[in-house]
Amino acid sequence: MTVETARALWLRPPRHAELKNETLPPPGANDLVIRTCYSAVSRGTETLVYDGAVPDSEYTRMRAPFQAGTLPGAVKHGYANVGIVERGPIGWPGRTVFCLYPHQTRYVVPVDAVIPVPAAVPAARAVLAANMETAVNALWDGAPRVGDRISVVGAGVVGSLVAGLCRDLPGVNVELIDIDTDRATVADALDVAFATPDQATPERDLVFHASATDAGLNTALVLAGREAEIIELSWFGTRPATLALGGAFHSRRLTLRATQVGTVAPARAARWDHARRLALAVALCADPRLDVLFARDVDFDQLPGVMARLADPADRTLCQRIVYPGVPSS
Repeated sequence: MTVETARALWLRPPRHAELKNETLPPPGANDLVIRTCYSAVSRGTETLVYDGAVPDSEYTRMRAPFQAGTLPGAVKHGYANVGIVERGPIGWPGRTVFCLYPHQTRYVVPVDAVIPVPAAVPAARAVLAANMETAVNALWDGAPRVGDRISVVGAGVVGSLVAGLCRDLPGVNVELIDIDTDRATVADALDVAFATPDQATPERDLVFHASATDAGLNTALVLAGREAEIIELSWFGTRPATLALGGAFHSRRLTLRATQVGTVAPARAARWDHARRLALAVALCADPRLDVLFARDVDFDQLPGVMARLADPADRTLCQRIVYPGVPSS
């Protein structure tokens, strides 16, 4: 029997990454053998893992669905993978699928671990599905209403996706806020307003925070109107956050709520499971406006160096897409 192999990215915190050879397990009757075409680095989580900045208490809770290894040791981590089915049950070979799988050239997973990518969604854009799922869950937690004045603080990938989803609600006014004025290009492509923190519009009905900074979260508190909610998407890892709660936080009766994609939002949990939510996220990637979020593609062999670059706070890359052997770079 032929032994099949692949290559995968492993992170060894703090700040080391390498490509290693993998031996693929033999597929079962209900398994798929998938050849990866694209993956994407989920910058917020993956750089925290790379930096060794995941709190001890979260080693188990934050495991990626197909993670190998255990923190604080070396791990194969990641969850934005689009590939083509090479082998599997009847009807599956040749199909393009999304899977919450790490950065690996080929892999074997059960049929129920993948979401078929609809024809309307380009495979290269479908790598946004994991971040889109986070954005969908945030909207379910925040429950924006028709006509709301909504601010999104932090124009990274997730914040921009939240802004784009809110923009399509009837009558809403959406403002995307970031300290980097170059992100105005992103806001323009998504057809939402842009502002720097000092120019942002106050008295908002709902504020989403996604900058992963103390300053951004405090900006969100300032912008929220009376009895408004601030929905916190950022994960700070081991880094503490300092909040200015001595101002109007209490007198305005503000609410600061966490949202986290590991659990389906309570408002939808009775009817939605993770697979249905992920399928929705993949379908929402049909929007061509989302292409503004991608940096120039890089080849799989460059991944270790890419992780070092993305972990630098000065780097302003939004979504870093990885192109695998045999797939042309865009």
